[in-house]
Amino acid sequence: MIRTATAVLGLAGLGAAVALIVYQGQRAVLSALAAGGVGLVWASLFHAVPMAINARAWQVLMPGARPPSLAAFAWVVWVREAVNGLLPVARIGGEVVSVRLLVKHGVRPASAVASLVVDMTVSIVSQFVFTVIGLGLLVLVTTDVATVGRIALGLAVTIPIVGALVLVQRAGAFALVVRALQGLTGGRFAGLVGGSTRIDRAIRLFYRRRSRLLRCSLWQLAGWIAGSGEIWLALDFLGHPVSLLEALLLEALAQAVSSAAFMVPGALGVQEGGFLLFGSLLGLGPELALALALARRVRDFLVFVPALVAWQLSEGRRLLVR
Repeated sequence: MIRTATAVLGLAGLGAAVALIVYQGQRAVLSALAAGGVGLVWASLFHAVPMAINARAWQVLMPGARPPSLAAFAWVVWVREAVNGLLPVARIGGEVVSVRLLVKHGVRPASAVASLVVDMTVSIVSQFVFTVIGLGLLVLVTTDVATVGRIALGLAVTIPIVGALVLVQRAGAFALVVRALQGLTGGRFAGLVGGSTRIDRAIRLFYRRRSRLLRCSLWQLAGWIAGSGEIWLALDFLGHPVSLLEALLLEALAQAVSSAAFMVPGALGVQEGGFLLFGSLLGLGPELALALALARRVRDFLVFVPALVAWQLSEGRRLLVR
């Protein structure tokens, strides 16, 4: 049922994205995109920076004297983002794959799952802070009070949701999550991670390490901020340079909209609409805003397809060895 819904939402999102481009004039949008030339490749490769920062954020959570190396965590984050960004998995499949990869690097299954759950929760909280920063910058550059009010209302609604997420984890309710993931993975998840009671215990242990949580939060926030460098570079190569603060504003709000549409594969249609809406508040024409959204799709292809290929080759070699 969930897989079917995800596929339907993906097709609907693709249709919406195509409709937006056609409505605004596909020739104008593609011409604006072509103006970026090879510079969009460099803007895409910059995504390695926030991925490395996110890898470090996850690594600092891991207990023990010798956790997996930063390179190992960077590999796991790369594959996780590729699976979630390109495959119709409702941004859950990447998490399952990342647990499997961590276990292959010697992390115990319960610790791998617990670290992932806490890392994802910290990421949600840090993104909330990042979005608040973006909203504050938006107040300074626009007189569109209605749009600011709607965004602020959406943020206010998420506060009790985030709080409930943390409380549920600390109360030891991972068994419910396991049952949900069982349906998404065809019954294979529980066999991979072991008992939910052990995972609940590990999650509570992670939350007791306050200094590690704080460091992880700061690294996560730094990763969100670094991601705005992609926007800044892409717009510069597209011939419409903006300030770093304006790039941060656009990245914060566009990421918030895309994350809210986590059930839509790759946030198809939603991401394009977000760039169109928030770009207009910064004075970007519709063709340029959609070209920027397509540049982000170019980034996904250039950065994530190699990760999927490398991951499948790695799994294939492992099966041959067996």
